[in-house]
Amino acid sequence: MSTVLETEEHKALRAAVAALGRRYGRDYLSALVREGAHPRELWAEAAGLGYLGVNLPEEYGGGGGGMAELSIVLEELGAAGSPLLMMIVSPAICGTVIARFGTGAQKRRWLPGLADGSVTMAFAITEPDAGSNSHRITTTARKDGEDWVLTGRKVFVSGVDIAEATLVVGRTEDARSGRLKPCLFIVPRDAPGFWRSRIEMELQAPEKQFELVLDDVRLPADALVGDEDAGLLQLFAGLNPERIMTAAFALGMGTYAIARAVEYARTRQVWKDPIGAHQAIAHPLAQSHIELELARLMMQKAARLYDEGDDTGAGEAANMAKYAAAEACVRAVDQAVHTLGGNGLTREYGLASLVTAARVARIAPVSREMILNYVSHQSLGLPRSY
Repeated sequence: MSTVLETEEHKALRAAVAALGRRYGRDYLSALVREGAHPRELWAEAAGLGYLGVNLPEEYGGGGGGMAELSIVLEELGAAGSPLLMMIVSPAICGTVIARFGTGAQKRRWLPGLADGSVTMAFAITEPDAGSNSHRITTTARKDGEDWVLTGRKVFVSGVDIAEATLVVGRTEDARSGRLKPCLFIVPRDAPGFWRSRIEMELQAPEKQFELVLDDVRLPADALVGDEDAGLLQLFAGLNPERIMTAAFALGMGTYAIARAVEYARTRQVWKDPIGAHQAIAHPLAQSHIELELARLMMQKAARLYDEGDDTGAGEAANMAKYAAAEACVRAVDQAVHTLGGNGLTREYGLASLVTAARVARIAPVSREMILNYVSHQSLGLPRSY
């Protein structure tokens, strides 16, 4: 892949993470899925090398970088066949929100663990009826003396079983207007009234998905992250990195799939020449490579804008990057499977399971249709249909 626009430090980081990823690979992740286990060894080694907290402040044990660096880590692990999905959630969303808006006590409590990988935090926004629409979230938080009391339900929450806490998006009542506004709360995994149940998924991944029920979960005042009035600003401080990292996740997967297909097309010989000599095989692979490269450029733009503090510009670019990377990934995986023919559906080659996994980037954390809605009215100035 091209790294011409990257700094020497970024190139070195990419090479080092790629080397780590190759030592684990797709077979490692596939074995974990069959065993129902988590990628603890890879997570611990990546953490020990400083990769998991590369975006977090140095004063709390992080690398002092940003989304540009963290997205490289996830992309290269994915390109090796062993992505760490919880990187999207724990250091990217939760770590970023706490680093930007948390109190001094919250930063001291959570950031060192998030940086060194010893602490994992989940993120809960999606609801059964509201999806990811923050304006329709029904999980509410009410004041009871100095405490907060949370009530509601969340679905498709990744990794709650291994997370020490979950960053929950709830809504509080504005004392002046009476309207509900989004707020973020850190809920410890053992909080009374905080229940979880696993959602059975066709998706083959070590990270499990859960439904959460918050039944009058009582939290101390300092469970609220940041300013009660910051609302959407704090929420999108986490959602933009989520989109950038989802793009990285998709790019890694698409790159892995194309690499396997190219290797096969170079060596698989049916007639006189390898099948990769035929344009019907070669051209679609070349097209996928181009699409992945283009999506990577948009992801790099989004990461740079975000790291420079341009939240508005990063919001547009992050949505576009997530859209482009998801579409490129789905087409890359499809073409890779098609290139291998029947072998593309075997466990030996490890591509068939990616057909389902590739769809995740189209659906989560926000659907491609909602991104098109965003671009149509935010970028193009067209009227809303909702």
